[in-house]
Amino acid sequence: MKNNFIYLLIFSLVVITVAEMIGFQFIPIGSFTLTLLPLVFAIILTMVLGIQFLRKGILKKVYSKENVSFSSKYLIFIMLPLMARYGADVAPKLEEILSIGWVFIIQELGNLGTVLIGLPIAILLGLRREAIGATLGIGREGELAYISEKYTLESKEGRGVLSIYIIGTLFGAIFFSLFAPILLSLGFDVRALAMASGVGSGSMMTAASSTLVATVPEMESTILAYASASQLLTSFLGTFTMVFLAAPLQQVMYKLMVRSDDKWNNQKQSTNM
Repeated sequence: MKNNFIYLLIFSLVVITVAEMIGFQFIPIGSFTLTLLPLVFAIILTMVLGIQFLRKGILKKVYSKENVSFSSKYLIFIMLPLMARYGADVAPKLEEILSIGWVFIIQELGNLGTVLIGLPIAILLGLRREAIGATLGIGREGELAYISEKYTLESKEGRGVLSIYIIGTLFGAIFFSLFAPILLSLGFDVRALAMASGVGSGSMMTAASSTLVATVPEMESTILAYASASQLLTSFLGTFTMVFLAAPLQQVMYKLMVRSDDKWNNQKQSTNM
């Protein structure tokens, strides 16, 4: 385990160095300009090098089960300094943030979008109990903890939330780093996009806000303050929204849609017979 961890540490430093050397990349696509962060390249490198047939020699030791388990278990400790940074970014703009505080609170209702939009799509795709875990939220630590406590991660609900957690970890930062500048090019206010960056995921928030800063560098302090405040609020209020609003709404919608879907399937089978 100790030797494998040393390989993991060295590998991480090498990937970070390569990603920083690549730096910010701006790709013009028509009237849009996509901004790719070093974070995106770091994720892509670790994904590519983790492909099964490439995991030989040192890479096999880097991607050992012990290292993968260690990384997922102690990820929260890596995020703690980032949370402290959020607080430091919010403080200088606190008065401005408080003046529009109601907007941040209203934004939390957006957490219901995964249920209102995601659950019907999941049911149509054929998911059942897995949809409970997959659509309760964006599959970050809060949803993971709630589902694991209520259903266990070995349940169908647990498999659903774990799938979204993994997908979000692999592709979330990439998606947000591309999506934020596209919306900015379409005319959305940079402050609104900065607020929308705080979705409850540190990596996704960092990716979105960093691309906004790269596009509008003169508003760096405002973007980081709004994004950090939104992230902190989502981490706090988002838990209550999930437990008291999203989860009950999801249960009601799930029962109604599954019952209707099963009834429609039975009628279809009867017609075919």
